[in-house]
Amino acid sequence: MIIFKKVVALHQFITSLKQQNKTIGFVPTMGALHQGHLSLIDACKKACDVTVCSIFVNPTQFNDPKDFEKYPITLEQDMLLLTQHEMDILFLPSVNEIYPAGVHTLPHYNLGALENILEGKYRPGHFQGVCQVVDRLLNIVQPDKLFLGRKDYQQCMVINKLIELKQLPIALSIQPTLREEDGLAMSSRNMRLTAAGRKKAVVLYRTLLFIKENAFKKGIPVLIEEAKAKLLASGFEKIDYITVADANTLQEIKALGASANAVVLAAAFLDGVRLIDNLSLSA
Repeated sequence: MIIFKKVVALHQFITSLKQQNKTIGFVPTMGALHQGHLSLIDACKKACDVTVCSIFVNPTQFNDPKDFEKYPITLEQDMLLLTQHEMDILFLPSVNEIYPAGVHTLPHYNLGALENILEGKYRPGHFQGVCQVVDRLLNIVQPDKLFLGRKDYQQCMVINKLIELKQLPIALSIQPTLREEDGLAMSSRNMRLTAAGRKKAVVLYRTLLFIKENAFKKGIPVLIEEAKAKLLASGFEKIDYITVADANTLQEIKALGASANAVVLAAAFLDGVRLIDNLSLSA
């Protein structure tokens, strides 16, 4: 595994690989790596000649400074995992490398309604920060393919919008959510749960399954209220949202037709940790 910390050095190396007609795949991360990240790397390695992984905890996408401060940093363990996984290139930039002119004059992206609903509503400015860092990383790495996990469903849609806005020649590959044996979606945030909270956390997934199993039997508004009650009764402290939405626009759906392309999404707090998940709905 080759480690780069400087933009110029990585960019030069990538350029030399492209001159050899090598295809470049990219997996951006904020570290605290788990099997979900490794599944993205596996998919990337199968599809591309060279796989690049970045680890960078981006300050501009945290609307809550306390959340940024609490984000788990496990760099030593991450590097060991990547070495064992035969990673080709690891990019470990500093904030100054990513934002050499500082963070106060960064571009604004026209994301439309995507920016102000669900995650955007409860985390104002979050998706601008996501676009700022991903735009910069894509400019540095210049990948042919970008690999993201479906757990961050809305973020995948935002990054797809970014690629369209910038007219980048990059293929976006969205991989299935990887789950623990009990169904909990793998997430770096799971590390912050207490032992008791970890046992309760699976209720989020089970609640989404409950909606999926009954979405064509009961009214959606009734199901949503029942789902909220289940979460609160199991120990979740606060629910930002549980909603059924159009899978392509994320606009809320009140009733499902036989041909509906829909997704159920949720964000809720447990042990003060904000967990998100989603499931596809189909007839």
